[in-house]
Formats: sequence, structure tokens, C-alpha cells
Amino acid sequence: MSDVLLITVAPTGAETAKADCPQLPTTPEEIARTAAECEAAGAAMIHLHVRDTTHAPTLDQGLLREWVAAVRSSSSLVVQLSTGGSVHDPLDERLRVLDAEPDSCSLTMGTTNFGDDVFLNPWPFVKDLYQLALARGVAPEFELFDLGQVHALGRLVREHGVPAGGKVHVDFVMGVPGGMPGTAPALVAGVAALPPEVTSWSATGIGRSTLAVAMASLSMGGHLRVGMEDVLTISRGVPVESNAQLVSRAVDLGRIAQRTPMTPAQCRELLGLA
Repeated sequence: MSDVLLITVAPTGAETAKADCPQLPTTPEEIARTAAECEAAGAAMIHLHVRDTTHAPTLDQGLLREWVAAVRSSSSLVVQLSTGGSVHDPLDERLRVLDAEPDSCSLTMGTTNFGDDVFLNPWPFVKDLYQLALARGVAPEFELFDLGQVHALGRLVREHGVPAGGKVHVDFVMGVPGGMPGTAPALVAGVAALPPEVTSWSATGIGRSTLAVAMASLSMGGHLRVGMEDVLTISRGVPVESNAQLVSRAVDLGRIAQRTPMTPAQCRELLGLA
């Protein structure tokens, strides 16, 4: 599928306050509308962080299920729930995210300094989450914040095998203070170190690195994750109006690289869910 492009949209995240960014989708109604708009624009998968009625990040089971249902009611997007939550969420609650029955889940391959905080992913938790995803038939997307996590992925699949569908999809998250920089040389190094079991990969550039990472990924045959979790400006000093605007820009970049946006059905095939 080298001529197609998976565009994943990460519409909300856990860091940005609604008061600072009113266009951020933080309710089930807003996320349903966002999902429909982003699918129409060219996205095939949505990466969800859930907010509560005060717009604060939450792993409340009822709200997780409500958001999953909202996306499925308005779109055909593959639903990926973040198991990272916010950096303050306890590990046991993060494991229970899979109880909300997503199609896919994020699985970060190690602990990362995240600005002034620590995004904790100890090895026993990584193994437990992976084995739970395998048992539930949830497709993991392995999130890689640095080269050490790339090597940890090799260790995980050697010890516990690959998912039943034989597909191993990863996402490089680049430009986080404390992780790998959002540069083309860093992406080249990361891709070169991927274990042979990996069947597809995408890349995410945080903040100012968004375009540099996107263009580097496209030039190397990778896929893209975009969205207001990762960037809040469409150009220098110009706020993003909607997540669909970022998806549309990714489609335009892909067109230059002669890549056609992947459908949700094709995404399911890519992840071994079809």
C-alpha cells in the first residue's frame, strides 16, 4: 500500500485547556462532529484523549465509552484510545482503558521526560498492556519517543510475539521536550533502527516540528498523525480553526508525494483488524 497514506487525527490531547483554545473538541457532541469532518477531509483513524464535563482530562469508563460511541455514530473512523491519558493518571486506570472496547490503543514503549513532568511507562506495565491488547483483539500502535524505545519494541515482540494479524504499526512522536527532536535526521535514525517485525510506521511532529516531520515522513514512505493534540497553529501566529483543517493540509502534502488518503477499511487492513 505504498501509494496510500494513513492520516490519523489526534483532536484533543490532555495538555491544552479549553479556555485557552475554545475550538478544541472536549465534549461527545464536539468529538462526533470532529470525527465526521475529519473523515470527510481524509482521515482514517482517530486517536482519542477524553475530557470530562469540566473539560479536564479523564479516564472515566463511562465517558470513554461515550466518546467511542460518539465517534462510531458519526463516522467509520478506526477508534484508537490513548492509554497514556495524562501524565498524572495511575497505571491501573490506564490498563482499564481497553475495557471501553476501542479498535486500537496507543502503547508507549518506555518512560519519557515530558517537559517538567515524567510520562511513566515501566517495562512491567508495557508488557501487561501489550498482553491485554493481544487478548482483547485490540490493535496496538507503538508510540516511540526516543531511540531506546525503538529497541525496546524489538525486545517486546521477541519475547511476546506479534499481534494475531501479523501487523506491527508504530508512530514516532517527535519534538516533545525530553524526547527525540522533530528533525529529519532523527526520523531517519529511528526508522533505520526499527525491528524487522514492523510492517508500517507513521510520524508525529509536535508544535514547530509538525511540517518538518510530516515532509520527512512522506519522503520516506511513512504515514502521518496530525491534530490539535500536537499543534495549535496552521502557520506562524495563525491559530488552527479545526482539526479538519490540519487533516486537509496533510492530504495536500500527501498529494504532492503522490499518496492517496487511506480509507478506514484500508486502515483496518494495515492494522490487521480486517
